[in-house]
Amino acid sequence: MMDNGGFCNGYYPSGSSDDELVDISDVTENFTEDVPPLDLDNRAGKDTGNTEDDINHPKLIDLLDDTVPAIGTYEDFNTIDWVREKSKDRDRHREITNKSKHSTEALLFSISDAFSGWLLMLLIGLMSGALAGGIDIAAHWMTDLKEGVCLNGFWFNHEHCCWASNESTFHERDKCPQWRSWAELMVGVSEQGGVNVLNHFMYVSWALLFAFLAVILVRAFAPYACGSGIPEIKTILSGFIIRGYLGKWTLIIKTVTLVLAVSSGLSLGKEGPLVHVACCCANILCHFFTKYRRNEAKRREVLSAASAVGVSVAFGAPIGGVLFSLEEVSYYFPLKTLWRSFFAALVAAFTLRYINPFGNSRLVLFYVEFHTPWHLLELIPFVLLGIFGGLWGAFFIHANIAWCRLRKNTRLGHYPVIEVLVVTLLTALLAFPIEYTRMSSSELISELFNDCGLLDSSKLCNYTVNSGSTSGSVNATAANGLGARLAGPGLYTAMWQLALALVFKMLITVATFGMKVPSGLFIPSIAVGAIAGRLLGVGMEQLAVHNHERDILRGWCSPGADCITPGLYAMVGAAACLGGVTRMTVSLVVIMFELTGGLEYIVPLMAATMTSKWVADALSRESIYEAHIRLNGYPFLGAKEEIRHKTLATDVMRPQRSDPPLSVLTQSRMTVEEVERLIADTTYSGFPVVISQQSQRLVGFVLRRDLVISLENARRYQEGVVSVSAVLFTECDPPASPSAPPAVKLRSILDLSPFTVTAHTPMEIVVDIFRKLGLRQCLVIQNGRLLGIITKKDILKHMAQMANRDPESILFN
Repeated sequence: MMDNGGFCNGYYPSGSSDDELVDISDVTENFTEDVPPLDLDNRAGKDTGNTEDDINHPKLIDLLDDTVPAIGTYEDFNTIDWVREKSKDRDRHREITNKSKHSTEALLFSISDAFSGWLLMLLIGLMSGALAGGIDIAAHWMTDLKEGVCLNGFWFNHEHCCWASNESTFHERDKCPQWRSWAELMVGVSEQGGVNVLNHFMYVSWALLFAFLAVILVRAFAPYACGSGIPEIKTILSGFIIRGYLGKWTLIIKTVTLVLAVSSGLSLGKEGPLVHVACCCANILCHFFTKYRRNEAKRREVLSAASAVGVSVAFGAPIGGVLFSLEEVSYYFPLKTLWRSFFAALVAAFTLRYINPFGNSRLVLFYVEFHTPWHLLELIPFVLLGIFGGLWGAFFIHANIAWCRLRKNTRLGHYPVIEVLVVTLLTALLAFPIEYTRMSSSELISELFNDCGLLDSSKLCNYTVNSGSTSGSVNATAANGLGARLAGPGLYTAMWQLALALVFKMLITVATFGMKVPSGLFIPSIAVGAIAGRLLGVGMEQLAVHNHERDILRGWCSPGADCITPGLYAMVGAAACLGGVTRMTVSLVVIMFELTGGLEYIVPLMAATMTSKWVADALSRESIYEAHIRLNGYPFLGAKEEIRHKTLATDVMRPQRSDPPLSVLTQSRMTVEEVERLIADTTYSGFPVVISQQSQRLVGFVLRRDLVISLENARRYQEGVVSVSAVLFTECDPPASPSAPPAVKLRSILDLSPFTVTAHTPMEIVVDIFRKLGLRQCLVIQNGRLLGIITKKDILKHMAQMANRDPESILFN
């Protein structure tokens, strides 16, 4: 950008810029476990030789000829410089390649370096799959613990307890003498009126205990373990630093409290938090590989793959997981990351399959297979489900953000433990009387997805033979053709219970998502859509059965055949509602396809998902994750962000006309005391370097953190440095008197090629530059003179102002 090699007399620095460019917002040196501490024994100052000039003049010591450990790291709540990080990685790879041509040892190191990425993916897949299997097993057992205990062993859940029993019947396979409810254990009877009250009391007590333990552990040990984690993961993958969010304590507490939160019966899921868990595993394992430990951009490639692993173990959908990472969370997704994501998701799915947490050789609890083909006319109800999903998504986002803003801006947010306990109490009290709200969300989805078979005993499969007799399953009337699909009393009971469950789930999920416990949104959204879809599916089925003589239905409602598959409607409704909330499209269809194992249902899923997205986007452009990112003030510049007004760089840059002048450094005419005073009086993350205050000709850009650490090292280790010592950003030695104190030469930390735009550059182009290059600041110049600076925060504030939002809601830079 700026070739200044011939301007030694003007003190222009010439040479390559240093690769260790960083940014911070303050001068603290409280480095966390993710940041290597400053090695005080590593002296940065070195003699350059005993020449005559060295004897007659003060030594000019370049403090950063050798790497200082603290240089190149990032402070909390700041954005990384993608360009510098990628440049560092290219230089590292180039050095390894050159060395590998000269020695066998270097060649072996080069091979191991190339293989380290695949080894890391293998470890992430194994660790995430093992944790997901443990979470599934523990959550299933603790959920059943609210209702009773197994006499053969308290560690058996209800289903496993009755598997080994010889006294359970097929139609009542969930009842066996080895499984006792709490009322049976305490009172000894199971049929009296007070027994149900006692069971209800124990259900509520266990739910409150689990929720209390979850919120206390989160608050005491790992505040970052609450919520879904996906909004923060999206922000981190865009280059933001949140120290501790992917640390070991967050992983431990999130894993434990996720089991407790799911077991408490709250309307939440474990699928979203599993993405956070997988990313924690990836971040921790990155510390064992130098290539990823020292480079934030490379680490984010690994985190993108870990996001795919999280969805893979959550839904048993490795391909859907890769597409989810690409479509929903990743900011930078090169082709190499795609391959490694696929490999890691495959390993994780294989590990989960080996653990077999559900005992049915499936990766998820609600795996189903449909065998009845769908018909063209059914696209109409499928599109209606898509409209419902879009309306539900827009309603949920608006209501949940309003509730979270109320929690954030009022005293409600000061009492997270009480809030969790109150919501848990309401959930448990209202959920227990209705079968479909009492069971876990995963079991409910499995029940709703299920296609009624010959041996099903569910109320959803209760059909009549004729007006005078009923049966608990469809097999009793198999010979009667279409008569087997007439709704029985059990089905009518199930319908009004599902209608109540739908209203309950829609309302309670709004208050649950965002509380200070791990809470995913995938399962509650799927549950809402599955209930709505099953209700519509049964309605369509009965409409077809009662009107099968009509010309429009006669062709595909033949006697002895099933016209409608209500379970398919439940699956389509689930995809529509989840799509309305998250705005996922391709990845969502693939995930649902992998859940069902049927290619022929892709078209209904696509129709419902696209309709849902169109309807939701017409009402609100943001997904639930983007809405929470904006609520929290994170500096996330998404692909959907657009500049709709004609503005120029000069309209957004700082300083404006009414602002104080820009704080700058000069390349050779400032002392240590003046630089330290500038640092103390400002909170800026970096400073432009100019030739002089009068000319304002741009030389480069230096980051505050580099400057602070370099000056501190100079005072500690460079002999003779005092407050009046000169600070130089030049390559050439300036004239100096023999009695002058040694100068501090900081050319190595100067970025000689900062990104610049002219004052008249349209903001659409500036936004594209920031988004595609991952910049965190850009300098505005005119004919080589510095006019101002534009940061990522300035752009987000400007876009918020243009959208009539509060620009001060952008909290971080």
